[in-house]
Amino acid sequence: MMIARWTCEAKFGMKSETLALHKEWAEQIGSQTDIDMSKSRIVTGSVGAKEAIIQDEFEIDNLAELDAFFNKIASIKMHADWGKKMGEVIVSGSTYWEVFRVVE
Repeated sequence: MMIARWTCEAKFGMKSETLALHKEWAEQIGSQTDIDMSKSRIVTGSVGAKEAIIQDEFEIDNLAELDAFFNKIASIKMHADWGKKMGEVIVSGSTYWEVFRVVE
């Protein structure tokens, strides 16, 4: 098993709006993929991390599953529209993906 983690940084004063858009994505877009959204979670920075950091974590079996996920969301028009809304509330260039292997 692996954890795929998408990170972004909310603009100052926009954390609530950014979190709302993350939840909207999970309900309306993520649910259209083969990723089990019941095993996903949203975390934010607290101690020793920027409070503006928001991360979505998804359990995946392998990188092929993540690749299929990327291909699927690219075909969902709602995802492009959501991305435009997200662009208004996050710091430009702050997004990135990380993948971690679960060892225990």
